[in-house]
Amino acid sequence: MIFVRLRDLREDGDHTQRCIAEHLNIRQNTYSQYETGQRQLPVDILIRLAAFYRTSTDYLLELTDVRTPYPPGSRAPSGEK
Repeated sequence: MIFVRLRDLREDGDHTQRCIAEHLNIRQNTYSQYETGQRQLPVDILIRLAAFYRTSTDYLLELTDVRTPYPPGSRAPSGEK
């Protein structure tokens, strides 16, 4: 579940929900709802969180277990040619 990864990344970095919310320019309560799954995570916030944690959106969405981001200018494998 996405909210588990969000919480784990935040705690691993010793960040508070308030700190992350301030970085995203949202209320702490809103961020808390993202972590608990009570509110759906908007795409723009997902992208900003991936950049903040230096990971990929695929990792946050649990589409991969690889935490390192894709190299700049590359694209995730799509299975299509």
